[in-house]
Amino acid sequence: MSIIVGFVPTPAGEAALTAGIAEAQLRNQELFIVNSARQGALVDKSVAPEDVLAEAAARATAAGIKATVIQPPYQHDLADEFLDVAREVDASLIVIGLRHRTQVGKFILGSHAQQILMQADRPVLAVKADGGNF
Repeated sequence: MSIIVGFVPTPAGEAALTAGIAEAQLRNQELFIVNSARQGALVDKSVAPEDVLAEAAARATAAGIKATVIQPPYQHDLADEFLDVAREVDASLIVIGLRHRTQVGKFILGSHAQQILMQADRPVLAVKADGGNF
């Protein structure tokens, strides 16, 4: 079993990583840090630079947790790809960060977090950037 964290270089992503490390310590499980980019995209602000991902893994290692960074490209749906990875690593818990979005923003752009929350076949821990859980 393992913990999987959806990580993006944002305050919500940092909150998810912090919560994921804490859960991995509590459960004595491996941590998978997932950061994904749309296949063929030349620029994607959700893709974390290598040094940021290395620092994220180092934070987990410093906490005594085995950590692996995964960067699977996705073609169609990020939430589906993320949930596939969760099944592949036999995640006992999915950790994601949430940010506040307007109703119009959710309608126009959709919400990967909402899709993960609704479609996951395992527990999901959603955290806010200020550290509060939903």
